[in-house]
Amino acid sequence: MALRDTIDFLLYDWLVVHRLSARSRFSDHSRDTFDAVLDTCERIARDKYAPFNRTVDVQEPAFDGEKVILPACTQEALDAYAASGMLSAAQDFDIGGMQLPYTVEAAANAFFACASVSIGVSMLTVGNANLLMAHGTDTQKKVFALNEFNGRFAGTMCLSEPQAGSSLSDVATRATPDGDDHAQDPLGPRYRLKGHKMWISTGDHELTENIIHLVLAKIPGADGKTIPGTKGISLFIVPKKLVNTQGQLTGERNDVALAGLNHKLGWRGTVNTLLNFGEGKYPVRGSAGAIGYLVGEPGKGLQCMFHMMNEARIGVGLAATMLGLAGYYASLDYAQNRTQGRPVGPAGKDPSQPPVRLIEHADIKRMLLAQKAYGEGALALGLYCAHLVDDLHTGDADQQSEAQWLLEVLTPIVKSWPSEWCLEGNSLAIQIHGGYGYTRDFPVEQYWRDQRLNMIHEGTHGIQAMDLLGRKVLLEDGRGLKCLSQHMLASAGQAQNMGEELGQHAQALKQAVHQINEATQAAWAGRDPAVALANAVPYMQAFGHTVIAWMWLQVALASQGPGDAHEGRRRACQFFFHYELPKIGAWLGVVNQCDSTFAHMPEAAF
Repeated sequence: MALRDTIDFLLYDWLVVHRLSARSRFSDHSRDTFDAVLDTCERIARDKYAPFNRTVDVQEPAFDGEKVILPACTQEALDAYAASGMLSAAQDFDIGGMQLPYTVEAAANAFFACASVSIGVSMLTVGNANLLMAHGTDTQKKVFALNEFNGRFAGTMCLSEPQAGSSLSDVATRATPDGDDHAQDPLGPRYRLKGHKMWISTGDHELTENIIHLVLAKIPGADGKTIPGTKGISLFIVPKKLVNTQGQLTGERNDVALAGLNHKLGWRGTVNTLLNFGEGKYPVRGSAGAIGYLVGEPGKGLQCMFHMMNEARIGVGLAATMLGLAGYYASLDYAQNRTQGRPVGPAGKDPSQPPVRLIEHADIKRMLLAQKAYGEGALALGLYCAHLVDDLHTGDADQQSEAQWLLEVLTPIVKSWPSEWCLEGNSLAIQIHGGYGYTRDFPVEQYWRDQRLNMIHEGTHGIQAMDLLGRKVLLEDGRGLKCLSQHMLASAGQAQNMGEELGQHAQALKQAVHQINEATQAAWAGRDPAVALANAVPYMQAFGHTVIAWMWLQVALASQGPGDAHEGRRRACQFFFHYELPKIGAWLGVVNQCDSTFAHMPEAAF
């Protein structure tokens, strides 16, 4: 119940999410309907996901030459998730959706990520379908997106390539028009794709009738050459199996071949693949080349894909958060039940006295409180950003504008901060278990392995940092940063007169905001992007810590009553301000000085 209590507090006491029912899109909802969704997801996660977290870690996906083999529990979990309606939770009633606020959808999905992040195979399907609802034709929505929402089809995103990794400007997959009538295909302009895609999560499996790949590729010009850089990238729907305009399988296999499975450190229950498009293994309609249908305009594929990528980044941040909290709950339970050692002081010197529980040791409390501060702080940020998405889509004009600018600067943080600091939390969970922590007798080593992927996928840590410092805080003369600063200073002003402790936190937050703004200016004072971006990661670390301090100050303001839960939140806030926020001085020091210690280090010196 600890997770449910925390989610209820953040949704209802802090974000007051039930007020969204006043908006026309959510007028059929109330706290009762929101609670019913949370109840259902909590139950499915408990029954269909949590008992099999170790199973999917040990029984990794296997390829028998024809199909990918997964444990039966994966199919049962996906079927239960699809039956719950969560695949179309945010969609319109008239297409079978629930018209839920994204904030509630995100909170409900948190239960699955906490129970077994590795089983979760639905985030990309929902993101794929949402992209098509925003950028696809009416036929593409009907044939592909709606069948993803009802669970018949799964979806992927195919960006990276073996030779390019995260450098999308170097995408080499090519798409050429498929016949003279290619523009008249009712499913969209039809092309033949040839190329290779790497690190494709859920890229092949038998869990659904079909898999819908969204593939980035370049269309050659009349001279046979492609436009260099990202401006030449287009987006295509490439189904594993071809379909007609009614969404029915035609019986034809598309020329998409599984080249191999990637055997990963963590998230082992999720299939990760290398796919070959158009290599001729499955020639379709008499020739090689995977058939794909253009989404949107030629050359505008990356703009469309960012719709899915930004959504996935919030999802990855929340997955990282829940892994951090899963480790916290496991180590808290262990510390409350494991006896070891004796207390410091005279009583502890008597060996005849029984050992005490781990939680009675101060350093264990330190590690537990750090995990709580990281995990619950990250959850507050994730749900806050989800609420901004609701404001962006359903708020008034001012709310939409404000949400857009806040999300610009917070999206890199909501993905990167939980990925880094909940990983540290998972490391502390192992430490609390001692030697048992790095054995498979306890789940915390798996949580750490699962967590380690989150700093890499959906945009590596360094890419998020360069995006933040190199683009997001500079857009329109720093409009997003100014908006965020105003909100943080407003919270500090609210806390200023709420007692000595909160008053001190308020002053610390004000100082941190000032330091961030100063460092942003200092980083770009020389106008040399290479020098400025050399310290983008410490800048992002300081930025993220300031944002989480702001989250904790808001949470503390909403936790001013009696009770153990409120006391725990206030202590976590105090921990973050006393032990974590002071770290930003060191991080921003190198940013302010444009330190070039490693940037100018000659290769031979390594």
